Amino acid sequence: MKMSKIIALANQKGGVGKTTTAINLAASIAVLEKKILLVDADPQANATSGLGMDVSDSRTTVYECIIDHTPTREAILKTEIPGLELIPSHINLVGAEIELVGLPEREYILQKVIRQVQDDYDYVLIDCSPSLGLVTTNALTAADSVIIPVQCEYFALEGLGKLLNTIKLIQATLNTGLEIEGFLLTMFDARTRLSNQVVEEVNRHFRQMVFKTIIQRNVKLSESPSFGKPVILYDANSPGAINYLNLAKEVIQNNTEITQDKP
Repeated sequence: MKMSKIIALANQKGGVGKTTTAINLAASIAVLEKKILLVDADPQANATSGLGMDVSDSRTTVYECIIDHTPTREAILKTEIPGLELIPSHINLVGAEIELVGLPEREYILQKVIRQVQDDYDYVLIDCSPSLGLVTTNALTAADSVIIPVQCEYFALEGLGKLLNTIKLIQATLNTGLEIEGFLLTMFDARTRLSNQVVEEVNRHFRQMVFKTIIQRNVKLSESPSFGKPVILYDANSPGAINYLNLAKEVIQNNTEITQDKP
C-alpha cells in the first residue's frame, strides 16, 4: 500500500513566506511528477487564491470537511498543474476554532479528513494559519513532519521557541511520530549583512535541520499570487521558481533516503 508523506507548514508568526512556500513547493513537487494534495488550513485562504481559485465561491472547503463531515473527495479541486490538487479554504474556518472545542477527539478531525484520500497522493502539504490554535494543532497532529519557514530579517528567531514548545507538546501527547522536516530560510537578500547573519544564526542553532536551499527575495515570487499562479507558471526562469524547484528536489531526496533506510 502506498503511503503518502504529510507535511505541515507552520509558523505562528505572519509574513515569513509560509503560504508562498506552500503554493510553490506544492507546484514544484507536482512538476517533478509526484502527486500532491495541498490542504489550505488558513482562514485567509491565500493558498486557495494563489492557485487561481475564487475564494468567495461557496463550494465545499476544508471547513465543511472538518465541521460537517463532508466527504473529503467532494472538496478536492484540480489546479492548472497536472498532479497538484487542492482542498480550498474559506473565511468560515475562523469559526472552526470555536466549533471544534466541544467535539470529541477534536485534535484528530483533520487527520480523519486527510486519511480518506491520502493514499491517492505521494505528498500532502498543509498550509497552517499564522496562529497556534486548534486548527493548527489539528494540522500538526495529522502531519508526519513540519517545515518551519524562517525569514532572513530582524527578530527571525523570535517566537520560534513558542512554536518548538508547541511541537514538543504535540509530540508528547497527540502525535509521537511528528518530526521536523526542516527549517527553511526565506526572503534572503544576499546584499545585506543582516540576511547573511540570520543564515549563520539559524544554521548555528539548528545545524543539519536547516534546508540547504535558501529562498531568495524575488519580485516574480511576490507578483505571482496576484495572478493566481505559482511562480513556476508565472516565470519559470526566475530565481524564485528555481529556488522552489531545488527545495522540492531536496524534500523528495530526503524522503527517498528515509524510505530506503527503513528495513
